[in-house]
Amino acid sequence: MNIETLSGLEILQGIIQGTLPHPPIATTVPMKFKEVGEGYVIFEATATDAHLNPMGGTHGGFAATVLDSVTGCAVHTRLEAGVAYGTIDLAVKMVRPVPRDQPLIAEGKVINLSRSLGVSEGTLSDKNGKLLALATCTCMIIRK
Repeated sequence: MNIETLSGLEILQGIIQGTLPHPPIATTVPMKFKEVGEGYVIFEATATDAHLNPMGGTHGGFAATVLDSVTGCAVHTRLEAGVAYGTIDLAVKMVRPVPRDQPLIAEGKVINLSRSLGVSEGTLSDKNGKLLALATCTCMIIRK
């Protein structure tokens, strides 16, 4: 399957359906797509001992990486075939410590999409809906 002929939404749907592979970052930072639609995505992510900082807590980079992924993928769902994106700005706010070895829910949604920029927001919450971190993201749209 040639992904250059698929829209962003079709690519992410292919990952969920298993017809396309998960990106390698989803192994380094355990994330899996749970739901995708036009302008939004939902991931499940789990921090492990591999994501601990020197103090024994989950490193902030875990939440930042998950939030970068969901906000970028939300933008990707709105892009036509052959169009790519890249994060140019990510603002993350850590609200609570991120627990490890617990499935967490990350949601991303598009706020605005123009020809050259996509703006999105994302949240990372525990299974009870308690907010752990949030982010806004600006993506550059890369047209060939």
